[in-house]
Amino acid sequence: MNVNVHTLVDVIGDLFSEETSLALSDTENYVYYRPSKRIDLKISAGDPVTRGTITYKALSMKQKVSEYIDRDVFGVPYYGMAVPYETERELAGCVTAIFPTLTSALSVVTVKENDRWIPLKFDQVLYIEAKAKKTFVVGEGHTGVHKYSLNEFDFFLPGSSFIRCHRSFIINVNHIQEIYPDTHSTFLLKMSDDSMIPVSQTHSGYLRKLLGF
Repeated sequence: MNVNVHTLVDVIGDLFSEETSLALSDTENYVYYRPSKRIDLKISAGDPVTRGTITYKALSMKQKVSEYIDRDVFGVPYYGMAVPYETERELAGCVTAIFPTLTSALSVVTVKENDRWIPLKFDQVLYIEAKAKKTFVVGEGHTGVHKYSLNEFDFFLPGSSFIRCHRSFIINVNHIQEIYPDTHSTFLLKMSDDSMIPVSQTHSGYLRKLLGF
């Protein structure tokens, strides 16, 4: 079955809000771009994928990348998430979602604990758990709820530190103390608060590669 590239990217776009721009590239050039009303990087089909862009970083690293990009590249700052893809086991291109920057406060996660709100810096967050239809953020000394789902956190947290290890967990790799094999999942992560977090088979390969074991 052949699917038109424009149609495919537009369908992917339906997974995001109307504020999100989408770009599709091969390994060297952009082949399709759909701007949003909130942010437009003025990309055209045929434009080269230049150094410094989120797409370039994902292609170079051959893995998902999510981070802020300053205004030096396209003239406007943006938050991007880029995922490379392969065909016949060779790097073929990249799908990039482009979000308007919110504020520099996105370097913190503000959780609600009892009747107050507490901003936690990224490096203070141990892990994030989805349970009972709520999202719980566990930090150093504080645990609270947040309005974002795990999927939304996947887009906004820096991929260099935070990874999805299970359908119900995102962990900060900087807070892993020990790793244990487990019969019910591929292995367990002992976090700095002594919590034991399962790693599912779906996410085990990437975690092994990231941690080098």
